Amino acid sequence: MDNVLIRATAWNGQVRAFAAKTTQIVEEWKERHQASPTAVAALGRTITASAMMGAMLKGEERLVIQVKGGGPIGQIVVDANARGEVRGYVDEPQVDVGPNAVGKLDVAAAVGTDGFLYVTKDLGLKEPYQGSVPIISGELAEDFTYYFAKSEQTPSAVALGVLFGKGDYKVKAAGGFIIQLLPGLSDEEIGEIEDKLSALPPITSLLEQGLELDEILATVLGTVRILDTMELSLTCKCSRDKVMGTLISLGAEELERLVEEDGQVELKCHYCNEAYLFPEPELRGVIERIRSAGNN
Repeated sequence: MDNVLIRATAWNGQVRAFAAKTTQIVEEWKERHQASPTAVAALGRTITASAMMGAMLKGEERLVIQVKGGGPIGQIVVDANARGEVRGYVDEPQVDVGPNAVGKLDVAAAVGTDGFLYVTKDLGLKEPYQGSVPIISGELAEDFTYYFAKSEQTPSAVALGVLFGKGDYKVKAAGGFIIQLLPGLSDEEIGEIEDKLSALPPITSLLEQGLELDEILATVLGTVRILDTMELSLTCKCSRDKVMGTLISLGAEELERLVEEDGQVELKCHYCNEAYLFPEPELRGVIERIRSAGNN
């Protein structure tokens, strides 16, 4: 499967790990939005991180990630749940900032570093939990690592990546891992894990070589115990009825203005870029219903 996540433990339960392969999800998002490579890399990294963080939740819990770094890409928004469903968007999917100093996609320049990473969790309580940290890198993996350390007080290593084919701009590999150190590890054991992490090739290189997710984790952690495997999916919750509700909320006068200007209204979902077209006769009927209900 090209959209899959595993949850695992190692070191006698003193390390927990998540690893995800999101290649098809990121490719589908790219095609839907006709996005630039830089935007795809930024959104793909965030989707991968969000999917793994969603796997830390239970039942109907869900979370929303917002990356607001002040860069030309605008904000990145991704939501995920415990069932492996993710969706996301960027404000400017066609952003192009050119390569960085080493000739690679300059995600950091697109995202920016003048802002915050926000994580909002709906845990079924009266109020959602929200944590935030300043963006320290804009490359995103480092920013999620910083989030876990500062907002959740969990020492973590986060790897994220998106790899394109040469010349064809097809997503060849996308994925990542989160490795979290729990209490009980000695300084020597932590140092051993850190040494292996520092020597590890980019996650997308390992995926391109054909390594499975458990093999990637084993490269760092040795023997790992797989707790479960989950299929991931790019799942949007938009529908024609929901979009119609948005139109109705504009009121009769605004709808009348839109009809007079264009004769029809087309709205696109931020997340999946699905277009919903409402022709003039249908809109006239909506306007009439709004006025009959006494809501102008």
